[in-house]
Amino acid sequence: MYEPSHLRSFLAVSQALSFTRAAERLDLRQSTVSQHVRRLEEAVGRPLLLRDTHTVELTVDGEAMVSFARDILDAHDRARRHFRADVVRGKLRLGVSEDLIATHLPEVLHTFRRRNPLVDVELTVALSGTLHQLLDARALDLVFAKRLAGQSRGRLIWRDRLVWLGAAGQPPPWQGTGEPVPLVVYPPPSISRAQALAALSSAGLPWRIACTSGSLGGLVAAARAGLGLLPHSAQLVPAGLSRVGSARLPSLGEVEFILLSRPDAGAGLVAALGDAIAAAGHHGTTATAVRRTAG
Repeated sequence: MYEPSHLRSFLAVSQALSFTRAAERLDLRQSTVSQHVRRLEEAVGRPLLLRDTHTVELTVDGEAMVSFARDILDAHDRARRHFRADVVRGKLRLGVSEDLIATHLPEVLHTFRRRNPLVDVELTVALSGTLHQLLDARALDLVFAKRLAGQSRGRLIWRDRLVWLGAAGQPPPWQGTGEPVPLVVYPPPSISRAQALAALSSAGLPWRIACTSGSLGGLVAAARAGLGLLPHSAQLVPAGLSRVGSARLPSLGEVEFILLSRPDAGAGLVAALGDAIAAAGHHGTTATAVRRTAG
């Protein structure tokens, strides 16, 4: 069988296309990485990399080995986690913000289930403010949701801007003619709603609630129909909507996505979900995903 350490060194080189950078990433000597790749090639019986003094390239067999190596290492890690003495077991009551359902939650849950097959998940989807209340009432163990920028409760996962969204390809439903700004928003206690109302009030702009829905799907449908403007995360823009630019519309500021746990929640379960979120990642964000979480 192929040695896991050899596969890890090969994958690092295939990603960095440099033995030096791969060694730095793995915290190994370059000679050790070279030896690992050479032994893997001997086990395979074919060259996997073409290298000279300046460049490193994958051969056709090397490109195939990238996929095989990932699968082998994944299976190896799953088997090791399954049979280790401290394997995470139990039930996790997880609350997730509505905004994350169609974007990051599927990947997070897939990674979490693959790494923790003996943990059952009870999932609650709600507004961030509601999830905070449920956590305080001990109805949830862990919350993956939003908080207002500048608040300290919870562990920061990433930071994003709130923007005004409207139907893509259509004139904005508010032209700044003195009419109240029509809003498509969640009901209270919604963080994006509260932030939007505060920003409009500070700017001295009148507003009206054109549509309220506790479902992101309902809000998107209303915004796509042109009923009003939707305050929403800039990096989680739903299909069919686009940012509305207007010099008269106030900035909505930032929002932070956090992981928050009960103080007495199982440390292993909390850490496992934190690892899943970090592994799933959030491409293009302004903050780095954390690998450990705490309440």
